[in-house]
Amino acid sequence: MARIRVRTLPRTTVLALSTALALSATTACGSTGTGGESDGKDGGLVVVATTTWEGAFARAAGAEDVRVIVPSSAQHAPDYDPRPSDLTAVADADFVLYAPFEPYAAKIKEAAGSDAELVEVELDNDADKVSAEVTRLGKLFGTEDSARRWNRSFMTEYGALRGELRAQWPEDRAPAVVAQVYTVWAATMAGADVRGTYGPDAVTAKQLSDLSGKKPALVLDNAHMTTGKVLPDSGARQVDIVNYPGTDLDLMTVYKDAADAIGRALAS
Repeated sequence: MARIRVRTLPRTTVLALSTALALSATTACGSTGTGGESDGKDGGLVVVATTTWEGAFARAAGAEDVRVIVPSSAQHAPDYDPRPSDLTAVADADFVLYAPFEPYAAKIKEAAGSDAELVEVELDNDADKVSAEVTRLGKLFGTEDSARRWNRSFMTEYGALRGELRAQWPEDRAPAVVAQVYTVWAATMAGADVRGTYGPDAVTAKQLSDLSGKKPALVLDNAHMTTGKVLPDSGARQVDIVNYPGTDLDLMTVYKDAADAIGRALAS
């Protein structure tokens, strides 16, 4: 993703983390573990995900023991500074899932001395991309059947949400929408008429003027990268869209919550 601020770990920090791992091999993972009863390499597949977003993809693909490093409370995951205790999760991992804008994932693996396979995940909640990514991870994990079952359920529920939102269109017309670039998936789900996008960089005065001229009914903002009211004088209702799942790693909840928020805005 373009121009997203990240923090990398300096070499001295990596060495310090390696030492801390050796001293705290029995320490629990610093973030919420959400997996089953797998006991590391000797007990089954272990997947470590940098955030709940990657974790939800892994869970959808059929992984049962999924351990998340970045707490779900972190507003902007790339800004998170991994703690020494986070490395204990990586030590037993078979796979470490990360996004390309999270360069500290490789540093975490290096510091822990893990032989886990590092897997880059495309974080995009567009339904077709999600389905393809879950299928890919299922093949990688050897859990293809679980991935197929999840995809069937997902597409059924997604279709139902689309139908519900379509039924709420004012005067049976697709609502005019301006969307932050990482919330276009929600506009697509709503069947909206996307008249413009903005971000991830700060919106300029000219962009504000151009977007206001599109006369949108809704502005779909990114709750994780918000800069406040985007078009304060346009009369458009702003809707916060959340991309990251909660600690339950239920990706479907992201779609349901977005549909509820958009539905409330359309009703008003």
